[in-house]
Amino acid sequence: MSLSITYARAQLGIHAPLVTVETHLANGLPAFNIVGLPEAAVRESRDRVRSAIVNSHFEFPQRRITVNLAPADLPKAGGRYDLAIALGILAASGQVPGDALEQHEFIGELALSGSLRPIPGALPAAIACGDCDRTLVISAESASEAALIDTPVKAATSLLQVCAQLHGREPLPDAVSDDTLEEVLCADLADVRGQLKARRALEVAAAGSHNLLLYGPPGTGKTMLASRLPGILPPLSERELLQVAALYSSAGLARIRQRPFRAPHHSASPTALVGGGSDPRPGEISLAHRGVLFLDEMPEFPRAALEILREPLENGEVRISRARAQVTFPADFQLVAAMNPCPCGYLGEPRCRCTPDQIHRYRNKLSGPLLDRIDMQVEVASMSAAQLQESPPGEKSATVRERVRAAREIQLRRQGKINGELKGSELDEYCPLGKAESALLRVSVEKLGLSARSYHRVLKVARTLADLSGQENIGTAQIAEALAYRNLDRKTAVSV
Repeated sequence: MSLSITYARAQLGIHAPLVTVETHLANGLPAFNIVGLPEAAVRESRDRVRSAIVNSHFEFPQRRITVNLAPADLPKAGGRYDLAIALGILAASGQVPGDALEQHEFIGELALSGSLRPIPGALPAAIACGDCDRTLVISAESASEAALIDTPVKAATSLLQVCAQLHGREPLPDAVSDDTLEEVLCADLADVRGQLKARRALEVAAAGSHNLLLYGPPGTGKTMLASRLPGILPPLSERELLQVAALYSSAGLARIRQRPFRAPHHSASPTALVGGGSDPRPGEISLAHRGVLFLDEMPEFPRAALEILREPLENGEVRISRARAQVTFPADFQLVAAMNPCPCGYLGEPRCRCTPDQIHRYRNKLSGPLLDRIDMQVEVASMSAAQLQESPPGEKSATVRERVRAAREIQLRRQGKINGELKGSELDEYCPLGKAESALLRVSVEKLGLSARSYHRVLKVARTLADLSGQENIGTAQIAEALAYRNLDRKTAVSV
């Protein structure tokens, strides 16, 4: 048989489209050609495959070899096709049975010795392979990740071991999920002394998945508070864990168990935040999916990088368009940011030397549309040494997390989603207001000059406050507190 067909999987974002590897051996001068839009790493597989076959004690056919990676218009990148190409050559030359290839898919990069190396995107490939009712054969180092889902996955360490399986001599072991990974311990909220308003805001933000902006002088605990948010969030569900694992797999990063907490440096470019590249990879906002994206010193980020957050904050996803492909990454993250009230950070104190024009330019780095999308803007005031010494330790994260979990359970029973995800007519249905509450909110929004989007954000925060209090309906106290959390986008907010 001079023609064989094997199956592999490409990597396109968090998806893994099927690639059919067709191998043909023809008479003529020895040659080895790979077609089907291969990039440089795929073209270089000719040398890896040749050495791996020879060093695995097989014969490399001295014939004209043509390998077609179909579909031809899908870009192929990386060394993930090495194993499928090598097996295609061995099957076409009659050294392994071709019939045994039909119910398998093969993904792995070959070393010159014939051993298998890990590849990124193992989990998306396993999901897609399971949908086609085939068995995935992958390197042992990637197998534990692929075994997260209930689909047949075989772990192999070398080309020779895979060939033994195809000959029926020695079956490959089933992949086993690695459950030995330890969770990263989150810092405890009890470390924060005082700052009762900011602690309360952090709890509300966690309970309703609301975006939060902390502002105040340097050294008041803004970063300390933000870093403790993951510790009061409920753990990921099985579905969310799989989504996060697929994203990290496509980025070639280690799998995590807890909610992501991403804190990029303020010099990060728009591409670093949103993702991209010729072979699109997820950026920081996608790696924070189902977790927290923390932007410290928010006004110091490039304006273009901040403005690029607006659509993902509304839609929960980001679309990256390139000449060859369009990729959609999930980006349902909770934004937490920190900033100073002025360039020097000491607005209102005698040591502040910032002019009104400097303060205006500094705050104008955050546009109105971006501030609109931040549900809560909370001041973190400075504390004296006496206040620090006299303030007792706050509640532990575990105690606050129980209240957050209870509030989220109320939301899921009532509407099937968290309050921060409510949109459109859902607000009318799940956030009804009485006459007094409606009048208070209407007058306040008009007096403070808030936008329609801010109006809806206030309503969602008030709904979360009512859930934390165990109240069925939103009261005037919740409306007033929710309005108190919007300071920076008011028309009266000239000074902090």
